[in-house]
Amino acid sequence: MKKESHFYQQWNKKAEQKSKASRTHSSEDRLNEKQEKILTARVSGVSIVGNVFLSAFKLVAGIFGHSSAMVSDAVHSLSDVLTTVIALIGVKAAKRGADAEHPYGHDRFECVSSEILAILLLVTGAGIGLSGIRTVAAGNYDVLEIPGILPLIAAIVSIASKEAMYHYTKACAKKLRSSAFMADAWHHRSDALSSIGSLIGVAGARAGFPVLDPLASVGISVFILKVAVDIFRDAIRKMTDTACDEEYTEEMRQYIISQEGVARVDLLQTRMFGEKIYVDVEIAVNAHMELEDAHEIAERVHDGLEQSFDNIKHVMVHVNPYEA
Repeated sequence: MKKESHFYQQWNKKAEQKSKASRTHSSEDRLNEKQEKILTARVSGVSIVGNVFLSAFKLVAGIFGHSSAMVSDAVHSLSDVLTTVIALIGVKAAKRGADAEHPYGHDRFECVSSEILAILLLVTGAGIGLSGIRTVAAGNYDVLEIPGILPLIAAIVSIASKEAMYHYTKACAKKLRSSAFMADAWHHRSDALSSIGSLIGVAGARAGFPVLDPLASVGISVFILKVAVDIFRDAIRKMTDTACDEEYTEEMRQYIISQEGVARVDLLQTRMFGEKIYVDVEIAVNAHMELEDAHEIAERVHDGLEQSFDNIKHVMVHVNPYEA
């Protein structure tokens, strides 16, 4: 799970410091508002319907197959339904335009939804872990029922289904540039990993080690808690005006200095605003240049940055005089 959480963190880092080629997109490559709405509804529908059927199947398999690990896994899948709904609400709220109360837009609402999602994952993981720990601590392993074959089948189906949902949701999250849906994708991955734990626990219990079934529940809770912490930390980082990384900033600086008429970059500051980026830049131009020409250079820098770098919400350009 450490490796998987690392990959989650790496995705968010790469979202800020992609290569210059991947940041530069034509307008045709970007989804318009209608396409975003369709894709958002599609990925949400697939996640909700898939999780409802999967959680019901695993719950039945866990109850009738006498597997506490599978019941815990079913609860985890059921929580996916709620987290997908939260992610959907967050994405829709973030897409709302500016108004009198929110002149800078609603982009941070998506971070709020990610934080709520992370808290729900923490509660779910803690509950599953405590239940498993109590069973293990009781020590009455001889009275634990041996799981049937149905939980084994459910675990295999869950692993395949959740891994497929992870890849699909992740691909859609990249197209939508949505941290909430990316968090939802990693929830699917954590569910797939927890099902692997269920598979090991059920198989071990059937092989004569009944304690492995509740131990699997404890392992599942660890997976869930780790992903929850990573999601929460990323959401906090995007809500606290964190600057973009040095590679991204330097790439932007080189772009600005390459523009005709720009003699020097005196200041370049960036800050994350949800999934978007605000840029403040001060450029130096020839002090004897006409005001209209200086303004044209500033406009060229402003428009060029917004068109050439993904996720930039607004650029503020200030012009300083420069004596050659």
